[in-house]
Amino acid sequence: MSSVRSILRGLLASAIGIVVVGLLATVVFTVAIFVVSTGAGLAGYEPSADFVVLSAALVVVAVILTGGFTPRLSNSGSEDSSDGATFDDRTYN
Repeated sequence: MSSVRSILRGLLASAIGIVVVGLLATVVFTVAIFVVSTGAGLAGYEPSADFVVLSAALVVVAVILTGGFTPRLSNSGSEDSSDGATFDDRTYN
C-alpha cells in the first residue's frame, strides 16, 4: 500500500510541477510580448500582432537556449576554486 501511495505522491508532485512551469511560461511569454510591443512603439514602428508574437517567441526561445548554456559559463574562468567545491554539470555529460 505504501508503494501505491508513493507513486500517487510522485504523480501529484509531477502534475503540480507541470502546472507551475506552464504558468511561469505564460507569464514570461506575456512579458516578452509587452517588451517587444513597447520596444517597437518606442522605435516608431507599428508591427502587426503576428510579428509581435513571432518576435516574442524568438526571444523566449533564445532565453531558454541561453539558460541551457549558462551552467557551463558559471565556472567564472578558474579551474580551481578557493573552497574546493566543483561544479557538477550534468547537462552536458
